[in-house]
Order: sequence, then structure tokens, then C-alpha cells
Amino acid sequence: MEMFDVHLIPVAAHLIPSRKIAHQGKAPFHNNEGNSTRGRGNSTGEYQVFRNVKDFGAKGDGSVDDTAAINRAISSGERCAPGCQSSTTSPAIIYFPSGTYRVSSPIVDYYYTQIIGNPNSPPVIKATSNFSAIAVIDGNPYLPGNADHPGGFPGWLPVNLFYRQIRNLVIDVTNVPANSSIQCIHWPTAQASSLQNVEFRMSQAKGNQHHGVFIEEGSGGFLSDLKFTGGLNAVYFGSQQFTVRNCTINNANNAINMVWDWGWTFQSISINNCSVGLNITNTSPTTQTVGSVTFIDSSIANTPVGVLTSHQRNATFTNGSLVLENVQLENVPAAVQGVDNATILDGTPEGGSGTIAAWAQGHSYTSASQSAIAGPIPGIQRAQSLLDKTTNKYYTRSKPQYASLPASQFLSARAAGATGDGESDDTQPLQDVFIRAAGQGKIVFLDAGVYRITRTLSIPAGSKLVGEAYPVILSSGTYFANMQDPKPVVQVGKPDETGCVELSDFIVGTQGAQAGAVAIEWNLGSDATPSGMWDVHVRIGGFAGSNLQLADCPATPDQNGVVNEKCIGAHTAMYVTKGARGLYMENVWLWTADHDLDDPVFKNITVYSGRGLNMQAEKDVWLFGTSSEHHTLYQYQIASTRALFAGQIQTETAYYQPNPPAPAPFTLDPKFQDPVFPASCSSDAQDISIYGAGLYSFFDNYNNSCSFPQSPTACQRSILRIERGQNIGIYNLNTVGATSMVDDDGDGRSVVVRAADNRGVFPANVAVYR
Repeated sequence: MEMFDVHLIPVAAHLIPSRKIAHQGKAPFHNNEGNSTRGRGNSTGEYQVFRNVKDFGAKGDGSVDDTAAINRAISSGERCAPGCQSSTTSPAIIYFPSGTYRVSSPIVDYYYTQIIGNPNSPPVIKATSNFSAIAVIDGNPYLPGNADHPGGFPGWLPVNLFYRQIRNLVIDVTNVPANSSIQCIHWPTAQASSLQNVEFRMSQAKGNQHHGVFIEEGSGGFLSDLKFTGGLNAVYFGSQQFTVRNCTINNANNAINMVWDWGWTFQSISINNCSVGLNITNTSPTTQTVGSVTFIDSSIANTPVGVLTSHQRNATFTNGSLVLENVQLENVPAAVQGVDNATILDGTPEGGSGTIAAWAQGHSYTSASQSAIAGPIPGIQRAQSLLDKTTNKYYTRSKPQYASLPASQFLSARAAGATGDGESDDTQPLQDVFIRAAGQGKIVFLDAGVYRITRTLSIPAGSKLVGEAYPVILSSGTYFANMQDPKPVVQVGKPDETGCVELSDFIVGTQGAQAGAVAIEWNLGSDATPSGMWDVHVRIGGFAGSNLQLADCPATPDQNGVVNEKCIGAHTAMYVTKGARGLYMENVWLWTADHDLDDPVFKNITVYSGRGLNMQAEKDVWLFGTSSEHHTLYQYQIASTRALFAGQIQTETAYYQPNPPAPAPFTLDPKFQDPVFPASCSSDAQDISIYGAGLYSFFDNYNNSCSFPQSPTACQRSILRIERGQNIGIYNLNTVGATSMVDDDGDGRSVVVRAADNRGVFPANVAVYR
């Protein structure tokens, strides 16, 4: 059995060099596991999930060219290479021990891959002086084009490029000549993707052509804990939406240069000694392709221009909408400047400091007025319980990596008797190891695999669970099949239980007809320290082993009102109950599949999941970079929560609707406070602060013509409804395919915000809604 150093899971190998942990992760539906395409059969253990680059010949000594060895580690074993579109059968972790790895051409990332360095001493990937390709790590290389597309095609469609991570690396391009264009990471990608704890070292020479992270397309995504030094553009961003948190940028020309977007949210960004902090001009007002940016709890220092914008207050469209809140300035002469060098918002005198409490440009809808604005605004009234008491910023917490803990603090699920083969019943061994780990104060290491369970898994207070290469907990059987008697697949805490739980890097899914399955039920009350979920996703259908793929659940837009009950895959994706409190969620994707991830041409499927995120928590919830898509009744429902922060939430309406219309094929359940169509439900939520939202309806019975702004008919009438809420604040709301952006019956008023009055780059946008 293959062995690997303890830091790979990750813990500190250099602290206990003699200890080893058996690598037991598997990919049970991969062809090399002795299975058919549908994944039936016994595993032979041939496919390798975990790959240490040194096992493939990399030296990491700073002198040998390690490019070929690293790419062998990534590509070996029939994996989803550029051009394969997508696959759920070949996950991999590419591990870099500490060292310096010289590369002379791109490291080509693959689908369903996590590239991870030693967190205790992050390895350095250093480009050679003759490096001339697009990027050191190319997350989506371009394939040869044709006469119509001479620039080529991305290896994967960026909006469908899911389930990948890069973390714990230093990328150094300082040996590359300053006048040579190079990117440290090329990252056009989509949901369930992240960059974390990466340092970027670039030229600091004037006029250099180095870039840190380049994204030109996609629908992400999450970035956090990044540090940039130098570069023409520390980051060069273009994607529908992203959340970026806790980044430091020093000595760049443009710290943040936006190519295009619909809505991006930045929080806890520190910009120092740059020429421009945030550039959202994209050359001129007439070609403004930046839709909206929300920039909060950040600082800009020793930078002549804080924000460079080409937005025009009297413009017909809302392009270039911007909200700044709690932004500290030091020695920044122009806080906001137009492309004509005119100062729109004064900064600080030389050597002086100040704070932008709240300022916006774009369309504003408040109880006092409805207008186009470019000036100070009353900021969102922040719930004090959501703030870090030392900084007065919103509380944040990075994903734990347990880097300093010894091997003895981890319990392997497979070593405890679970198989992860996608066929055996792993319920009892998983439950046993969860209880044992919590009782002993240890961490469950969920080895790569698919863990089929036939009854609820309870995660007790005090638990910590970390997955390897996105293992799947898969519900199966009649226990979860009754829509009238829903049962949690994973239950975090019993009702009224208190304590803290940490969950990271795994997926909860369902197999076949599971009309009563609540993928995650969260009951836990966390008071002293919030509990957390990082890179934990719900996936209903569309993957190997789900029995909810193209052969099972093809889309049938030509069959009106016909529901295949075998394709009712879940009751609810995530249910946060009334007794829950103190929950921090970061980069969480609750997805009902619209297409088969293992089909080579993304053919649509029709899988039904009743509800997305049902939020009834008592209080204190943080949602950083979350999304919920293709559920029947709603994507997010905030029913009774006090004090909730949401940074760049994103939704898509089910593609099959209105065939059948909601709530079909589900029945309404009072326990879940289900909306009653065409009326709705009662809500008493308060102190709800939304910093960026993309709410999209692209299809009407699989026809997308309704989503275009010029379409005579929209995909749906309404997309956001507020009822009886108090102190609801929204920045940069972006909607697609809906006639009405907001229907608000809260606070005794009746407001309808029309998309036609707020057209933007593609979505309609409202910068401020209070």
C-alpha cells in the first residue's frame, strides 16, 4: 500500500518525520478501478488519487527543471485533460513538498484537481528566465482554434469548470524579464473552485508586464489569503461573479484591474504602494464592460488613485456600479477618479488618513428616493454580533488546514472500516468514527471515495472533518425516499445541541429517487466561536454513481407536465433550523445538476430538488461566496434569521420550469415555511446584509431566448421577494431574465423594481437597495 508523509493530509511532517499515514483514497467510478462506465464492479485500486510530485521525478532543489515531472503527476492515469469537458471519475490531489521547483513551461492543471503545497513551508514554483508561455500554472489552456476563432478555444468551458483548488504555494516569476508578459496563474473557472494561501512574486520594475492571477471568463468562485508583490496587474479579473477575501497587494501598477464582470465582492483587501488601487474603467465609458463591484472592509495606502472609474452618472445603463464601505485611506490623493483625471471623491492630503464610511455610484432605491447617485450614502446598519470585535469589520475565518497537528490527531474513515467504494453501506463505520473522533478531540480524515449511506449520519458537537479530493457522502435507499417524511443525510448537531463543528472539502449527494433527502441539516448552536463550513458542497444528480445522469433523467422539454419520479433527487439541499446560530459558510455550492458532468457535450438532464438553502437560524450567519442553483421552490429562503451577512450570493432558476411550474413535483411543507404560489410566505427576518447578489433565470423550459435583455418576454416575472423583513440592505443586486428585480412588501411598503429601468452590461443592476 502506498504511503505518504503526514503533512499531506495536511499535518506537519517535519515535526514527526518517522510517522507515516497510509494513503487509501480511491476513485471508485474510474475505469481503471475495474468498473464499467456506470461504475459497477469491484475496485482494484489501480487509479491513484494522491500524487506527490517527487514520486514522479520532481526534485524541488531549485536547479533541475521539474516541469515534465510535475505535469506527469497531474496527467497520469486517464484523467480529464483539456478538451474532455468534464468528469467526476478522476479526482486527484497533486502534492508539493517544500522546496523550489524550477519550471520552463506551464504546469497544466486538470479537471477535478487540487494542487496543494506543504502549509508549514509553502513550496516555491519558480519560472525560468526563458519562460515564454501564458502562465506558470495554466488552469484552462487554450486549444487550437479555427478560421472563426483563430485565438483558439479554452480547454474547458469556463462556466462549467468546477471542483478545483490551488493552495499553499509561492509562485515566483522574478527571473522572467520584466518586459515579457507572464501570468502566475491563469484561472478562468466556475463554482466550487478556490485559490487559498498563495503568494505571488513579480517584477517591480516600472512598465513590467507581469500579472498575478488572470481570469478572463467563468462563473466563480472564491479567492482568499493571497499576497501579491509587484506586477503590471496584481490581479486581472473578468468573470460573471466572484468573492475575494483577505488579500494583500504591494508595489503593483494596478492592484486590481477588472476586465469585465457582472458582480464581484471584495472584502479585507490591503493595497499598498500601487499606482491605482481598483481599476474598473476598461478603457472608456463607451466600452464599459464592468458591471458592478462591492469593495468593503479594506484599506488603500500610498496609492495616488484609490479607484479609477469610467462610470457616468447620467448614463442610460448601470455599467460600472460601485459601492465602497468602510474603506480606510492613507496618503491617497484621489479616492475615486474618472478617466478624464477629474476627482469624483476626494482622498486624503499628503501623509493624511481617513475612512470612506459608505459611498456609491449607480442606481439607488431607498425609502427616501429612487435615483442615479455618485456620492456618499447611509451605510448598511451592521449587526454588531456579525463583526470582529477588534477591527469592526465583518467576522471572517479562513479554512483550517491543521498544519501543526501530529498524525495521531487524525482518524481515517477507511482505516475505521468505511470502504468509500460507492457500493457498500458505509453508514455505521462512518457514524462510529465521527463519534469516536469527537469524543477524543480528533479530526476525521475522509479519504477520497464515495461513501454510500442508508440512514442519517449525525455529526456531534466538537467534530472536525476534512475531506481528501472531494469525497462524496451519498444517500441511498428507501429511508430517504418519502417526501412527506424528510430525513437529513448529514445532520450537524441534534436539536438544541451546542458547541462548535468544522467541516471542509467534501460533497454531499444523493443516489436515485430520494424525495425525502435533506442533504445537510444544521441544528447546532455555536456561541463562543462560530462553527464553519469551507468548500463543502451539495450535488444532486449529474455525476457517476448518482443514478441521476443522462441515461436516467434526460431533459424532456417537449413533454408537458411529465415528471419522472425516479429523478426526484432531494427534498432540500440545506436546512438551517430555528435553534441554530453562529454558522460561518465559505465557498459552499448547493447545486442540482442541469447537465450530466460525465457527458462529453453537457447534455441537459432534468433532476428535481425541492429547496436550496432554507435559512431559519436564530441568529449570526455569515455566507461568503455561496451559491444555490436549480432547486424548485427557491434557491435561498431567509425565513426568520436575525443578523446575516451574505457576500456575493449567486442563483440560477431551474432550467425546466415552468414545465412543470413550482411547486411541482413537490408538496408544500409548513415546517420549512414553504412559499405558496402565486402568493408567498411570511418572514420576520431582520438585520440581513447582502453585499453583492447575482440572481439569474436563463431558461424557460430549456429555451434561453427569454434571458436576453432585448427579449419581449422574460423567463420569469419576479426573482427576489422581501416580506415583513426589517433592516434589509442590499448592495449591487444583479438579475437576469426577470421582469421585476425586487418585490418588497416589507416595512409596510410595496415596492417593485423593474429590470427595464436598470439595464447593465447583461444583468440589470441596482447598486443600493435599502
